[in-house]
Amino acid sequence: MEHDDAAHGMRVSDPSPEELDYLYNEIDKLYHTFAHGCGISDCAYWMLYALEHAGGELPVGTLTTTWSYSKQTVNSALKTLEARGLVTLDYMEGSRKNKMAALTDAGRVFSAARIVPAIDAEHRAFATLAPEERRELVRLVRHYVDALDAEIGAAAASLSEVPPAGSEAALHAAESLWPERPGCASVP
Repeated sequence: MEHDDAAHGMRVSDPSPEELDYLYNEIDKLYHTFAHGCGISDCAYWMLYALEHAGGELPVGTLTTTWSYSKQTVNSALKTLEARGLVTLDYMEGSRKNKMAALTDAGRVFSAARIVPAIDAEHRAFATLAPEERRELVRLVRHYVDALDAEIGAAAASLSEVPPAGSEAALHAAESLWPERPGCASVP
């Protein structure tokens, strides 16, 4: 079924998951370009973003569970931010294991100049939607993410099954291209 896309002046068919993937990638590219324009990695941008939203400090454990990055990537980004004097990483009171990430004075200045403008732009862009559209967008994306999580989980589980006869060699050859990475079924 086709419909008019007035914003882009063309006819399009019913949306597909691929179109949604392209939109998510387009959004990722916007943030990637912005982060790199600030001289930081994508992950470092999101760590500063989270710290800014939290008032300047958060437990590192919260950062690693909240964002879709590995613990190693988050810790590497935080160490880089610490080396640049933007963040401190100190043990939480009474803990020898858990650390707190906090913006330094330089980090607050950097965040005000580089992160807050993007946050403000996000809010202005979101405000172009009516309140009910914002609620519906978030509701629908959450529903889609939950359904995709279930389906991807089922697909990953099926990878652990024995492949059909004749495809084992091809599967083995494909997996040998990335010997340092475990199979897809082990991806969380």
